[in-house]
Amino acid sequence: MGGAILSDLVTEIVIPACAVVGILFSLVQWVLVSKVKLSPQRHAPEKNGGYNDYLIEEEEGLNDHNVVQRCAEIQSAISEGATSFLFTEYQYVGIFMAAFAILIFLFLGSVEGFSTKSQPCTYNNDKMCKSALANAIFSTVSFLLGAITSVVSGFLGMKIATYANARTTLEARKGVGKAFIIAFRSGAVMGFLLAANGLLVLYIAINLFKLYYGDDWEGLFEAITGYGLGGSSMALFGRVGGGIYTKAADVGADLVGKVERNIPEDDPRNPAVIADNVGDNVGDIAGMGSDLFGSYAESSCAALVVASISSFGINHDLTGMCYPLLISSVGILVCLITTLFATDFFEIKAVKEIEPALKKQLIISTALMTAGIALISWLALPSSFTIFNFGTQKVVKNWELFFCVAIGLWAGLVIGFVTEYYTSNAYSPVQDVADSCRTGAATNVIFGLALGYKSVIIPIFAIAVSIFVSFSLAAMYGIAVAALGMLSTIATGLAIDAYGPISDNAGGIAEMAGMSHRIRERTDALDAAGNTTAAIGKGFAIGSAALVSLALFGAFVSRAAISTVDVLTPKVFIGLLVGAMLPYWFSAMTMKSVGSAALKMVEEVRRQFNTIPGLMEGTAKPDYATCVKISTDASIKEMIPPGALVMLTPLIVGTLFGVETLSGVLAGSLVSGVQIAISASNTGGAWDNAKKYIEAGFSDHAKSLGPKGSDSHKAAVIGDTIGDPLKDTSGPSLNILIKLMAVESLVFAPFFARHGGLLFKLF
Repeated sequence: MGGAILSDLVTEIVIPACAVVGILFSLVQWVLVSKVKLSPQRHAPEKNGGYNDYLIEEEEGLNDHNVVQRCAEIQSAISEGATSFLFTEYQYVGIFMAAFAILIFLFLGSVEGFSTKSQPCTYNNDKMCKSALANAIFSTVSFLLGAITSVVSGFLGMKIATYANARTTLEARKGVGKAFIIAFRSGAVMGFLLAANGLLVLYIAINLFKLYYGDDWEGLFEAITGYGLGGSSMALFGRVGGGIYTKAADVGADLVGKVERNIPEDDPRNPAVIADNVGDNVGDIAGMGSDLFGSYAESSCAALVVASISSFGINHDLTGMCYPLLISSVGILVCLITTLFATDFFEIKAVKEIEPALKKQLIISTALMTAGIALISWLALPSSFTIFNFGTQKVVKNWELFFCVAIGLWAGLVIGFVTEYYTSNAYSPVQDVADSCRTGAATNVIFGLALGYKSVIIPIFAIAVSIFVSFSLAAMYGIAVAALGMLSTIATGLAIDAYGPISDNAGGIAEMAGMSHRIRERTDALDAAGNTTAAIGKGFAIGSAALVSLALFGAFVSRAAISTVDVLTPKVFIGLLVGAMLPYWFSAMTMKSVGSAALKMVEEVRRQFNTIPGLMEGTAKPDYATCVKISTDASIKEMIPPGALVMLTPLIVGTLFGVETLSGVLAGSLVSGVQIAISASNTGGAWDNAKKYIEAGFSDHAKSLGPKGSDSHKAAVIGDTIGDPLKDTSGPSLNILIKLMAVESLVFAPFFARHGGLLFKLF
């Protein structure tokens, strides 16, 4: 069939080298961000072309020393609140992690009665593979590795974001371009650290496991699937817990502050304002980081499992086997070049250039990555090879695999731009939602829901085309690498996504520090662009989750030795119905959790306004700590039931009803979960930007709906408040639900295949 051009030795050097380059690049970006000092200093004109780097505060006669000091204090309070919450959350999650690791060991070890004897390989009975006990031990270790990497990724992202918030605010005094670069560089630190760490830890784990498994690549990569399970388990709790935290604070701050008291967003008189800013970091930064890390880990594991039982694994072709890791390696280099376009090659000089600059990041990275995929497909793959396809080996050409990855990559771009069209206030859908506020909150809600439902159409077609083409060309392996293609530019995607909450917090700090209206306009412009890019990031996460879940589903069906999944079989059909219901159940639990926590927050904010003399006049200081505690306690308590629902469903269904019913549950949850997730995220994003459209008042149409405090604006605030838990809690968490159930089923597949279906065996 012809060998690959790239040798195994070069492959073993390239993958860790690219990961190290990514880590070094993130450190360079961090050093550049840290040059903005959170201490008073004199600012002299720059010498590059005579450009005068003056400060607005100096021009307007404000005391620069006090402004910088207040910014530093506020950032410190936000950072301490976020760190405290994450440590509390990780204590609870750590207990779960240890308990679930024991569960993995017991379930998988019991497949062969904890025997240490070698067993016939699943896909080739003529060969002997390592024992079930070894699989149990190494799956448990890889689960813990994935979980720890996910936790570290989320925590580092949060620390970097809180480090950059006030620095972005201070740079806004010099111009919108300077503030944009700081916010984007900070996002890039998170993006490259996460992408590089995820790749490096997975590569090291594979090489360490290989010392024991030797030629048993089937067993090795089956054990590695625990890495994806660990990553997604932590992502679920990070997303749900962080989402409940941020939205409880946000809804409480908005309902009492904006609607009842008619004070601006992020007003320092609002007791919930610090909790709201903390929430942006623990939900949108730490949660999103863990989420996309989970997607990356799972898509890599799905591709590796299928490859291990194809010609790459059978012939011990290391370079071909590592093709998914090589895609991610090239992605890091492509994203590095792309980032320089935003931070070094072009300078933003006006507000209107912000959103186009972020969109160019997506286009440039996709175009460069297409060339990178073509190159790596030509170098790393033999001209033809076989891919495992439900019991048979399908012959595939290297150019066919290139098309699989490329179609996933471009489908991600399509989903991103469709999401932007439906959530950006530059286009008619959001403007129509804003216009509907003329007649009150009810019509705003109706228009917003309709927009969300409609926004599902094109992304679903894009996902469907990706699935059809990639499966036709390379079976389930094609779908797995298509998902990797969509995530190959994860460093740029995360940089854009993290930029939003950093800009949002920068605006909050500007308001709380009493900075001038001109600075707040700049931070608002950065934030508005960030809102749209955050919606694009959620679109990528949901689209990749659909492909990842299907690839994991295919690996599960193969591993559980199911020849076909017949929906007319009662066992499967009841699974489909239950699976389709689970996203609704999960959404109900997370939204009610936000509602319960927000209720306590509203009562506390009202109490403070009513009982603290001088609070409304600004002569007394609110009790921020109580609001932070309400959000922390509520999120920790409320994240457990939704998490338990997702984690226990595959175990209960697989054990009691067997693999056929579980396959139905996985298919049902995938189909309904993707639709609800896209709709919820886009509806919430549209309501948010409709409110910002009215507040900004840039166009004659927007001015006719405003100003802040008008009836139209109050209706928009109510819509935004309803949308908050949809776009930041339920919607983003649903993509973890469908991925996590699929990867958990794959990890426990040997146990379900051997001992599952207890109820059907009894009757």
